[in-house]
Amino acid sequence: MYAVIEDSGTQFRVSEGDVLTIDLRELAEDAKEVQFDRVLLIGGETLKIGTPLVEGAKVLAEIVKREVKGPKVFAQRMRRRKSSRRKVGHRQKYVEVRVTKIVA
Repeated sequence: MYAVIEDSGTQFRVSEGDVLTIDLRELAEDAKEVQFDRVLLIGGETLKIGTPLVEGAKVLAEIVKREVKGPKVFAQRMRRRKSSRRKVGHRQKYVEVRVTKIVA
């Protein structure tokens, strides 16, 4: 069984046991689980397609790592003939979760 979920404007195709990196969010310190309510599709023996969401469906995931840094991305700006250059680096922060259960 698999599901297509939406989180922060991004769609993920997930099955039980998959590990995802989702955008960093405010979580309670004692939180051990994340719940995704925006389920767009559930597949398996029968296919359930939402219009736009599947009624009563949710995906449960346990938190593996609270804060993971993504790859470093550089932005560079140069003004020609002005001897002016600027280089800035950025690393996006994510939360790593493992899907434990798909409730249809």
